[in-house]
Amino acid sequence: MKKIIAQIPNTITSLNLVSGVAATMFAIDGHLVWAAIFICLAAVLDFMDGFAARLLKAYSEIGKELDSLADVVSFGVAPGAILFTLLEFALFGKNQPIHEIGASWYEWLILSTSFLLPVFGAIRLARFNTNTSNENFFRGLPIPANGLFWAAMGLMLQMPKYAEVLKLVYSVRTLVLLGIFMAGVMVITMPMFSLKAKSLSFTDNWYRYLFAFVAVVLIAALNVYSLALVIFVYILLNAVFYLMKVNF
Repeated sequence: MKKIIAQIPNTITSLNLVSGVAATMFAIDGHLVWAAIFICLAAVLDFMDGFAARLLKAYSEIGKELDSLADVVSFGVAPGAILFTLLEFALFGKNQPIHEIGASWYEWLILSTSFLLPVFGAIRLARFNTNTSNENFFRGLPIPANGLFWAAMGLMLQMPKYAEVLKLVYSVRTLVLLGIFMAGVMVITMPMFSLKAKSLSFTDNWYRYLFAFVAVVLIAALNVYSLALVIFVYILLNAVFYLMKVNF
């Protein structure tokens, strides 16, 4: 029974991986809403496997490595597939099988921007796994946040309420810049605060409360259109705190 219980976290992690594979397949096929749904499901499962491991005290090196592999797929490869499809729409106005894409070398170079997300995501996770310091903050953007950002980008395209603004967001130039930017912030060493708080003290958690307040306001005002913006606010706040030398 103990051996069965010990495998519960790994089973949840495997479901995270399955969700990431499904998200990738849907994204490549142009079904970005379903891709976004499975990335969000993967994010929930990613939280649950860690929670289950702590609750059951079922830690293992295999579980740690499996978790990283699942995260690379769910929050690196799947977002990369979403960006690839978004760039297809921006360049050609349609999604098509890869072998039928009649692109120039320059257009293929643009499409290859999407490859940065899984590569830099893998680098970020490798650095995280080999970090032996007990820091209570992140170094660079956590890869699940990257996954949720691109899930939101896929959702917004399918719900074009603010059509004029979205034309700017989904231009080739903006998408390429976003791809490079999001890949880069995953591997920078800038400290970024964790949302996990050890207490409810305002003095110790004022920056978390500030972020939570801004996030709630944005979500209440913009609904699904706020999700990507919330991730941007998180990055921006951390950049400001870094310049102000705020200690987490």
